[in-house]
Amino acid sequence: MSNTAIFLASAFYLALLFAIAYWGDRRAEQGRSLLKNPSIYALSLAVYCTSWTFYGSVGRAASTGVGFLPIYIGPTLTFLLGWFVIGKIVRISRKHRITSIADFVSSRYGKSHVLGGLVTIIAVIGIMPYISIQLKAVWTSYNVLVGTQHLSTPENLWDDKAFYVALMMAAFTILFGTRHIDATEQHEGMVTAIAFESMIKLLAFLAVGFFVSYSMFDGVSDIYARAAAHQDLSSLLTMSAVEGNWFSLTLLAMVVVIFLPRQFQVIVVENTDERHLSHAVWLFPLYLLLINLFVLPIALGGLLYFDQGGVDADTFVLALPLAEGHPWLALFVFIGGLSAATGMVIVGAIALSTMICNDLVMPILLRYFKANLEARRDMSVLLLFIRRMAILLILLLGYLYYRIIGESYALVTIGLVSFAAAAQFAPVILGGIYWKGGTQRGAIGGLLAGFLVWGYTLVLPSFALSDWLPIAFVNQGPFGIELLKPYNLFGMGGMDHISHALFWSMIANVGFYILISLFDHPSAIERIQATLFVEVDQQTAVNQNVGFWGAQVSIDELRDLCARYIGPHATERAFYEHAQRREIDVGTWDQAAPYTVRFCERLLAGAIGSASARVLVASVVKGKGASLDEMLEVLDEASHVIEYSHQLEQKSDALEQARNELQQANERLMQLDRLKDEFLSHVAHELRTPLTSIRGFTEILHDNPDLDMEQRQKFLQVMVEESQRLTRLINQVLDLARIESGRETWDITEVEMRDVIKHGVETLMQECEKEKVELNVDVPKYLSLVLGDKDKLTQVVINLISNAQKIYKGKGGRIDIQLVDMGNHVRVAIKDQGPGLHEDELKLVFEKFYQAKQIGTGNPTGSGLGLAICQRIVSHLGGRIWVESEYGHGATFFFTVPFSDRALKT
Repeated sequence: MSNTAIFLASAFYLALLFAIAYWGDRRAEQGRSLLKNPSIYALSLAVYCTSWTFYGSVGRAASTGVGFLPIYIGPTLTFLLGWFVIGKIVRISRKHRITSIADFVSSRYGKSHVLGGLVTIIAVIGIMPYISIQLKAVWTSYNVLVGTQHLSTPENLWDDKAFYVALMMAAFTILFGTRHIDATEQHEGMVTAIAFESMIKLLAFLAVGFFVSYSMFDGVSDIYARAAAHQDLSSLLTMSAVEGNWFSLTLLAMVVVIFLPRQFQVIVVENTDERHLSHAVWLFPLYLLLINLFVLPIALGGLLYFDQGGVDADTFVLALPLAEGHPWLALFVFIGGLSAATGMVIVGAIALSTMICNDLVMPILLRYFKANLEARRDMSVLLLFIRRMAILLILLLGYLYYRIIGESYALVTIGLVSFAAAAQFAPVILGGIYWKGGTQRGAIGGLLAGFLVWGYTLVLPSFALSDWLPIAFVNQGPFGIELLKPYNLFGMGGMDHISHALFWSMIANVGFYILISLFDHPSAIERIQATLFVEVDQQTAVNQNVGFWGAQVSIDELRDLCARYIGPHATERAFYEHAQRREIDVGTWDQAAPYTVRFCERLLAGAIGSASARVLVASVVKGKGASLDEMLEVLDEASHVIEYSHQLEQKSDALEQARNELQQANERLMQLDRLKDEFLSHVAHELRTPLTSIRGFTEILHDNPDLDMEQRQKFLQVMVEESQRLTRLINQVLDLARIESGRETWDITEVEMRDVIKHGVETLMQECEKEKVELNVDVPKYLSLVLGDKDKLTQVVINLISNAQKIYKGKGGRIDIQLVDMGNHVRVAIKDQGPGLHEDELKLVFEKFYQAKQIGTGNPTGSGLGLAICQRIVSHLGGRIWVESEYGHGATFFFTVPFSDRALKT
């Protein structure tokens, strides 16, 4: 195939990715985020399937049969069985504005720059083999496509086209993922594009799988039958050909599906709604199943077709279509492989560049070049420059690894080296979210020990096998000490190299982490962070403002600090909304309270990481106030006093509480009896109208069998509408009955009110567009969490918007939806431009079965229960609902929801 066709197809595909990413970002800015669709989030997780999957799995299957499966069984088990662990990590990250895996670890262990830098170095070195896979796969697949598989090693750098592939990927990633600094560090456009890439590589792999199985052979069964009859291939259909330890490889894959930097980025950092995990737990494993359906048939088909050898099994997916004269299918497969490679490079390089900037470079600059930084008014340019240079460095290091070592190994072997490196993060993260005793020194010791063992047992031997170190290092051990042979450390043999390295590195990692932590004395900030992470789902007595009590800093200093890193506009808006939430008079706002200092730190953490944000905020605070250790001692003593007091109070009030409960139960029974009588009366009246209509038209149709078809259809349409009205009425009656009787179940959690409104708008958008009704939404970007039932609040929003839409009767109009921070609660306003309500109706609209006079004539458009249900829901959640209207000038419905206690403390 010509170079021109390959270049044009690749350029068109990459341009399409840019367009999708731009579209995704624009939708997010308009409040119509595509990530509200859980399928897009789940598909983005398939960035796990890189060129290793696309090419390397076939190569591994060609030598080990089903030996490629553990790498995909592991992630499937993690999502099916360990979803609660992922959910906890996501909740912690959203509350602390975590930007990367390094930020997560450093924040958990006292916001340590040293620990964040160490995690970054391990991630960068560990990911180099994986980057080299992508370069090798793209370059090798290109050579197969143009018919030049066997190329000599280039004499110099400028003759090496793989070097230009690395530069092209670096430029593409820079343009794709570092266009601006976002205080939330989420890339909605990128995630949308990655989800699209996941579909392309799946379709490409299935296409070549179907071609090989049903065009070149007579189906999968035919391939298996021929392989079983072949002397050299029959073993591939049994477990006898499997190399390595299935258990260790499956365990390794279970861990790294979360802790590879790119996986942590898409699973945790890019997550916009924890509920999307419930969709991902089945869709992601389904994706892994589909993309691996034809791995073994393609591998066996390639071995049968190229029975004389001479073709690298890693390239079977390209070589088979080309051999059969189908270059365009091969080109589609090449694009699929390019998707697999670019997806990994984009997400991986963005995650690593964020870590290098936030946890490695910025701490160094803040420590040694603080004066120079303070002289810069706009730090966003510097941050972008650091991240772009980091991406270039990452790709060049990947290219260097490819040239030094990568050409000597198969794709899967290189990938497993990176897997073993990423597994080193598992003990400190899993221990950090479930064990308060883990300390910063323990985490550093465990990571260093595990990383050094990984390098000794996997990386150094690869240098020796590539002739960069004496081969005696592998065969006899350093200085001839056989107990130190990297592939048989301390005489332990019988395992493959990956399982051997994983065993010893985990022994060192977990052992040092636990032992040092047990004998260590954590600092106050470590104890605070440990409690906040481990007890993320519980109310804690530790005040997050500790450390800033007694702080003396002006608002202007904090505002200037934030503006330098996230921009003046975003800073002004964030501080304005914070002042509204705290009911602060902006005109006299000079000095910052502790909670404002904490707010500033969290705002900066989204852009530069938690550890750097803490250093920056501490640099402008002039007073230190009470020490953290003193505050913790006070809190500890206070907690004991409070606990003792609670016990005494519970004992003294036991009889009084029992008497009150009996009295309340009796009153409730009487109330329920009265409600029953009222319901029977109202429901009987409301059910009679549609039933009478249905019965009347039914009798007409029964008594007049010769009625013309047009009249018959008209009567049937009326009956259908009345039946639908009857169904709605019954459902709403049941809903209202459950609420008023106390039998309704409530899922009270911390809720993003912005998400509730956006979901309600998206639900009714199509219907409103059909009715030519314009929805105008005004919600703030920064807002604390409210306490409520997300589904019930969504029902309230939908009911109120639907109620306003009916006013226009299909003639078009406008509905304004506004969300406002009122200090200790939020207020939602939904305004229409209809005829409005009479003054005597303002107190009646929330009564059951009440229909406003302006709704129109003829059959009512609703049951009269929607607003009553809204009123009961809002009241149960501790808010209130009311309507304001001047007849002839529209109506505005308001309701409030209180902030959560934790949000009020922030």
